[in-house]
Amino acid sequence: MNLWLVFLTGLSVGSISCLAVQGTLLASTIATRNNNSTRKIHPLLPTVWFLVAKLISYTILGFVLGFLGKTIGFSNQVFIIAQFLAGLYLIALGLNLLGAHPIFRYAVINPPKMMSRFIRSRSKSAEIFAPALLGILTIFIPCGVTLAMETVAITSANPYSGAAIMSVFTLGTSPIFLGLGVFTDFLTKRLKGNLLRFAALVILYFGVTSINGSLVLVGSPITLQKLYDIIPIEIDLGGDSNPVLAANLVNGTQIFDIQVTGQGYSPSYLTAKLGLPIKLNLHPAGNLGCTTVFNIPKLKISKTLVSGENTSVEFTPTNKGDLTWSCSMGMYTGKLRIG
Repeated sequence: MNLWLVFLTGLSVGSISCLAVQGTLLASTIATRNNNSTRKIHPLLPTVWFLVAKLISYTILGFVLGFLGKTIGFSNQVFIIAQFLAGLYLIALGLNLLGAHPIFRYAVINPPKMMSRFIRSRSKSAEIFAPALLGILTIFIPCGVTLAMETVAITSANPYSGAAIMSVFTLGTSPIFLGLGVFTDFLTKRLKGNLLRFAALVILYFGVTSINGSLVLVGSPITLQKLYDIIPIEIDLGGDSNPVLAANLVNGTQIFDIQVTGQGYSPSYLTAKLGLPIKLNLHPAGNLGCTTVFNIPKLKISKTLVSGENTSVEFTPTNKGDLTWSCSMGMYTGKLRIG
């Protein structure tokens, strides 16, 4: 999972959608506290309490969602379907932001009225801990984009990846809340139009890549990578950005060493000969994220990797062509060309 993209989603569309409900509640809490107290406080202080509590609660939620995805035993097909549906939902959200058609406004999910009334009543508390309590309670009134992020967290099938996804998304939504006390009018009136358009582009990209990832995982003949491969246009940027690695032949076995990190695979383009055994030595390191799982969909091979522990994948190709491997979400891929 590209955490920078998750951060941008929170910074753009997540900020706007969450501010509509949670920002109103936070402003109400600050105003009520100041109205009922002889000691006025700067709006920044309760906002920080709110954001810290929100970050902690969403990080814990992400950990739990990732843990559930890993332990409940969902099949790969369930994850792929969930990822595909999450992608469609994100695209609907993006099109709603662009005003493409009135039907897309139904993509915005509102919390149950009973839950909204309860949390609004808590926001009227004048206690010093009210902003922090409100930050925790916001997990029960997620905006539509937050629900999509929660789906991504559970499909990561990794508690640490789930925690990272939700914490980074929450951090992305934080700047607009920090400016709530002083810059709210400026942000919402002068920049809202441009911010919404930027948010729409980010969320559409995220939706398209999610759908593409699910197509990669099922071995679809149509993916963005395969479409890119057949484009008859090459741009020379003065270097080989995608080096091709040939096998190291040892005792009749074609051996490759692949470095695996949270940012993908190196090398990601291999060439091998038909009919000879292949051994892929995987060397995982660092925080893996979705690369915790190594998939070769066409061969129905799936390996769970542990950072610092080398793993091997062995098979003998029987057909010429390309074999694509990917992470658990189809976001990071590599290609083995059999010739």
